[in-house]
Amino acid sequence: MLPQKKFCSYYFLIFLHFGGQEAVLEKVKRVVYPIKLYIGCLHRFHNWTIADMKMLPILDRYIFREIAQSWLAVTAVLLAILLTNQFARVLGDVAKDKLPKDAVFQIIGLTALQYLTFLVPIALFLSIMLGLGRLYRDGEMPAMMACSLGPADIYRPVSWLLIPLAIIGGWLATSVTPMTVSEIERIDAEARRSADLASIEAGRFTSEAHQNGIVYAESVVGQGIVEKVFLQRRQGSNVEVVIAEEGEQKASDDSETRYFVLRNGRRYEGVPGTTNFMVVEFAEHGIPYRLPDIEDTEREPNAKKTRELVGSDDNEEIAELHWRFGIPLATVVLAIIAVPLSRTQPRQGRYSRLIIGLLVFIVYFNLLIAGKAWIEQGRVIALVGLWWVHGGMLIAGLSLLAVQNGWHKRIFAIRKIS
Repeated sequence: MLPQKKFCSYYFLIFLHFGGQEAVLEKVKRVVYPIKLYIGCLHRFHNWTIADMKMLPILDRYIFREIAQSWLAVTAVLLAILLTNQFARVLGDVAKDKLPKDAVFQIIGLTALQYLTFLVPIALFLSIMLGLGRLYRDGEMPAMMACSLGPADIYRPVSWLLIPLAIIGGWLATSVTPMTVSEIERIDAEARRSADLASIEAGRFTSEAHQNGIVYAESVVGQGIVEKVFLQRRQGSNVEVVIAEEGEQKASDDSETRYFVLRNGRRYEGVPGTTNFMVVEFAEHGIPYRLPDIEDTEREPNAKKTRELVGSDDNEEIAELHWRFGIPLATVVLAIIAVPLSRTQPRQGRYSRLIIGLLVFIVYFNLLIAGKAWIEQGRVIALVGLWWVHGGMLIAGLSLLAVQNGWHKRIFAIRKIS
């Protein structure tokens, strides 16, 4: 510190130089005030940076938790609704003996994997709209935006859920779904193969093509048990007719053979147009028959593995390949669109934009379905595929985001300046 005398001398010289006390104060203000303002801004920026480093992870976790909870709820509700309908249909087939009992939960599990492939994008889309919609409704999101929370800060916690779900959706679409479709087709074929007697309906003639025969039952009283049975089989020129009070299908030691056991009936066998025939009355009569072989039919494209579709020239297989690769891409596009769509006024409520979001989703997937059909018909080339749908929806979502944040005004302003 300068001594008092020297300080007074310096002050006096400054006073003389600047021409008075008021002039000195004015000059000092002009020099000191910008420095003080600059130091204050640095101090505020330093404090904001420290708070920002502590606050952003908390906000990220808060937004992520809100969206993740909504995603779990939406996925559970939609999956429960779809599986309930599927469970009722499978139980109906089991009651009609079109499917074995032990295949019920297997089919339900395989169907659940198929449903998850389509639920991943729609559930994430709705969960983002519901989660962010609640934050807008309660005024939390406007408060965050007042603290310099921008679109990038919203998309960051969204990406924590988006990236793994997009990967899972791609894995389900390209690997799991084809396997489940193929397995369900195998179960159905096996059920049809062994459901000869089970396919009999009361009061209707049932043709058994592999046995060259016809079966008729007046009533079905239980699983695999029929009453008032009429059976006709043809073997060359020989015709066999059996009438019985009751019939039942039973298994044998050979897995490829079944027995149709008839009770309390009469059997007629002979050549039509001749008197050479035989009549036999029986208390129990078993008719063995072998199960038909499962035909190796051409598999549908949705049942083929993805590596079998790559490089194919068939339009249906090309369309299926684009559809599978489009599932993870649609997940990303819908997540990008959901953020600007979820933006609402504080008093509008979290469900106010949900109808618009559902309409956007319906339009998006209807365009994908139409595009897939056009590829199958050859109206859209493989190079274009379904990219035009994803690209168009992505541009629409980014445009909406730009309008909400005023980016379009900045672009127009830059153009005017240039």
